[in-house]
Amino acid sequence: MSAVSSAARSVTRTQWAAITAVVLALLFAGTATVASAGRDSGTGTESAPAPTADSADAGFARDMAVHHQQAVEMSFIVRDSTDDEEVRRLAYDIANTQANQRGMLLGWLDLWGLPKVQSGQEPMAWMEKSGSGSSSGAASGSGDHSDMGNMGDMSGMDHGSASSKHEAHDGSLMPGMATKTELDQLRQARGKQAEILYLQLMTDHHMGGVSMAQGCVELCEVGTEKDLAAGMVAAQQSEMGLMADLLKARGAKPRTG
Repeated sequence: MSAVSSAARSVTRTQWAAITAVVLALLFAGTATVASAGRDSGTGTESAPAPTADSADAGFARDMAVHHQQAVEMSFIVRDSTDDEEVRRLAYDIANTQANQRGMLLGWLDLWGLPKVQSGQEPMAWMEKSGSGSSSGAASGSGDHSDMGNMGDMSGMDHGSASSKHEAHDGSLMPGMATKTELDQLRQARGKQAEILYLQLMTDHHMGGVSMAQGCVELCEVGTEKDLAAGMVAAQQSEMGLMADLLKARGAKPRTG
């Protein structure tokens, strides 16, 4: 028994060492990126002024941090709802990437001395000057739901897109975000049903995220933030292609597109 116990402790130490290494790597990466954004925005000794609270830079940081948080939440939900390695691997990658990016965005707001919540301002108001600021059905995932595969009574779900003024609908604050009803359905789903719903919701979520990131590429002033936004566009478009393939393998397809 002592040998088994010793081996178990050794495995646990190894696992914790690996987890610690990942966390430290993410922290170092986030610190370096935040510091770079500080230099770009002039919060140190540079001549350019820091972004203002109503700037596109601040608006994108605030809104994308909220958007990312839901993606992380949905990824953790599906991780515990299926044993499928492909979907679990995708969920892990999305959760890991977007949690890291969310930390960068919030770190920039701290660095700029700006609030993480802007009272009296609707989500995505900063995008009004951008051609990417559309809240159409394509961006918000409010298209035809008839191709839901074997989703049972989920085929009639109310998928809440944001209105032209980005009003909340059933908890969906921004285009692409899942509603409270959809999150509850994802929590209750298991196996293939959970995989399909997660992939469909995350495809919608990425569509909204890509639109928002494109807005930052057009409107943001901080170079590092614009670069991050451009990277989000490329990565999430690639993941949407992967999710379409995973859906097809399960006899389903995205709800929009």
